[in-house]
Amino acid sequence: MSTNHQHAATQDSWVDGCHGRLFVRTWSPARPSRLAPIILLHDSLGSVELWRGFPEALCTATGRQVVAYDRLGFGRSDAHPAALTLDFIASEAEADFGAVIRHLGIERFTLFGHSVGGGMAVNCAAHRSAACVALITESAQAFVEDRTVKGLEEARVFFNDPVQIERLKRYHGDKARWVLDAWIESWLHPAFATWSLRPVLPQVACPTLVIHGIDDEYGSSAHPTLIAELGGGPARLELMPDTRHVPHREREAEVIAMVKAFVSALP
Repeated sequence: MSTNHQHAATQDSWVDGCHGRLFVRTWSPARPSRLAPIILLHDSLGSVELWRGFPEALCTATGRQVVAYDRLGFGRSDAHPAALTLDFIASEAEADFGAVIRHLGIERFTLFGHSVGGGMAVNCAAHRSAACVALITESAQAFVEDRTVKGLEEARVFFNDPVQIERLKRYHGDKARWVLDAWIESWLHPAFATWSLRPVLPQVACPTLVIHGIDDEYGSSAHPTLIAELGGGPARLELMPDTRHVPHREREAEVIAMVKAFVSALP
């Protein structure tokens, strides 16, 4: 499918991932660009559609192609054949992310990861440092803290309401229950309590923009501070007041302005 909407041309495609087909959407600026595209990595309940108007606005503002894909088990991508393994954040870098960039012929990229997608983006930047021009994390968790656990336990109660599951089905179809379990059960698993980005962050060599809402219900400012301090490249930390877990939706114009300024001098 190819359409033209508000100066960004969109293209949908399917990629053969490691264990099933992945749904991918690209937004291209009106003027062709040689600049590294921005690849979006969604959160634990996210999908291409749940980015809403953000990718197009980002494409228009930066003049760069923007790419988003549904991870396996999410959105329009195929169902995941099993429960997530507890190394799922690190393994995305070597598995389906690699399949997506190979399919699209992307040799250089900038990463934008939201929430758990931020942790995945850190791993992608570390493991593919020669190709990664820049890294942007938004509301990323760097370890499991009490606020993270409390937020997840509250989410578990919230999603006991069948109405909320039906809302998830609008984006994930019959995979909605798997999506919810993959999020809550993975993060609350006893063996996951010691997970951290600390070992991989020093391997990130590119410039990094770290965005975090002060009122984020899943992570304190200790997370962005750690990402900025331990990353191996130059880092810019942006703590947003009166902002919770989804800055790109709550304060879209400000986030886009930050990203535009950050990438303006990059190839």
